[in-house]
Amino acid sequence: MAEFTRFSETILTKQAQRVVSITVKPMISDCTGRIYFTDLMVQEGDRLTGYVINTETILQKYREDGSIVPPRFYNGVVRSGETVVLFNLGSDTAGLDCYLYPVQDMAAGSISVALGAGAHKAAFPTAVKSAGDELALLASSRKCLLNGSPTEKRGFFQYTAAGDSKHPVTLEEHKSARLLFEFQEMQEGGDRF
Repeated sequence: MAEFTRFSETILTKQAQRVVSITVKPMISDCTGRIYFTDLMVQEGDRLTGYVINTETILQKYREDGSIVPPRFYNGVVRSGETVVLFNLGSDTAGLDCYLYPVQDMAAGSISVALGAGAHKAAFPTAVKSAGDELALLASSRKCLLNGSPTEKRGFFQYTAAGDSKHPVTLEEHKSARLLFEFQEMQEGGDRF
């Protein structure tokens, strides 16, 4: 059975210069056997903030006493901005579906959802013109919708880390929205490499 090890490295750049491209050449020396490189990822910032694996072959839905646990739902109300903490009892990350229902209209670019201290951020450049509109960022289907129709997003679909997962939600100042977060907890299992 293959054994995978996760490595991370920091690439430092000169702050005054803009990076136009990066070339990555994985190299192995002084070893024998098979080597697999998967999920090479580059992200900005000085800390490792996220890692999303291909879950189809190694994960299964979280189980308690042999039965699949139904999806988890968390709802709440946010005014201006709050950090939402989700509890994921699964042993691995899971895609997160985010639904926001603004109570007032909101300016273009004033709504965002992120992970941790603001990494893995998704922002919505489209204005929400009516109270009660539904803005949905769906990791499960890789869609971003406004009232059921595709809309633009800038950034990333969200996920919830195993254990507790913190998600800063930012809205236009002094405005509020109802929110609903939904995810299917996952655990190791299924076919191995």
